[in-house]
Amino acid sequence: MTLFDQVTEAATAIRSHTSVQPAVGIILGSGLGDLANEVQQATAIPYADIPHFLRSTVPGHAGRLLLGTLEEVPVVMMQGRFHFYEGYALPAITLPVRVMHALGARTLIVTNAAGGLNPAYQPGDFMLMRDHINMPGMAGANPLLGPNDERLGPRFPPLAHAYDPELRQLARTVAAQQPGTTLREGVYVMVSGPSYETGAELKFLRSTGADAVGMSTAPEVVVARHMDMRVLGISLISNTATGDDTEEVNHAEVLATADAARARFAMLVRGILRGMVN
Repeated sequence: MTLFDQVTEAATAIRSHTSVQPAVGIILGSGLGDLANEVQQATAIPYADIPHFLRSTVPGHAGRLLLGTLEEVPVVMMQGRFHFYEGYALPAITLPVRVMHALGARTLIVTNAAGGLNPAYQPGDFMLMRDHINMPGMAGANPLLGPNDERLGPRFPPLAHAYDPELRQLARTVAAQQPGTTLREGVYVMVSGPSYETGAELKFLRSTGADAVGMSTAPEVVVARHMDMRVLGISLISNTATGDDTEEVNHAEVLATADAARARFAMLVRGILRGMVN
């Protein structure tokens, strides 16, 4: 079965559960899944019930697809994502983005929890992604490797402007109107994980011009742009990661920071969705 056939079969199965035709796809990162509770008239489908969807094995990722409305915008939302470090192939990891597109979504909002490489960043800040550095992709782990199916996108998709300027401006405007929300803007770098980086590695990543580091997102953005979707990326800075830190990072700390930020995160995303329809 081709990737196109897998996407078609998954989309058909989802349509059997709901009549929602989403305009926006949203991927919720580590600990940010509570936004799913605010989707109205939601249909929740476990990943296990969707053909060709993987299983999310990471704490903080519920493993459900939701379709409904948020701020009167029809959305399809991943409550938990798949990661390269879970041992999955990148085309399978990014298949949900293609399914979102097949269902009708033409805009992707992708979120994650990330370590703050920039010493000015504090845990609890948000970072608007201006660009990314895909370290696994540069080393040969790209979701578009192999034969290209023109029904999904072109052989050589450009990524110079992967993160939509108009959506970024909208996010800045919304954040400026929300007390207590600090929205930085910078470059996200993806590493494969699952081990956290050494101090020397963090200093190296800082030297590349990156402001935040995480273990996801870049493959999803590559695939979204392959299909010409508009992309907005937001990182929650969950911990400092300058390479000068004396304390070890752990996943529980990441989830605790996300839990403390969930109300501000929901307010920010909802404000962006309102701005998209006004």
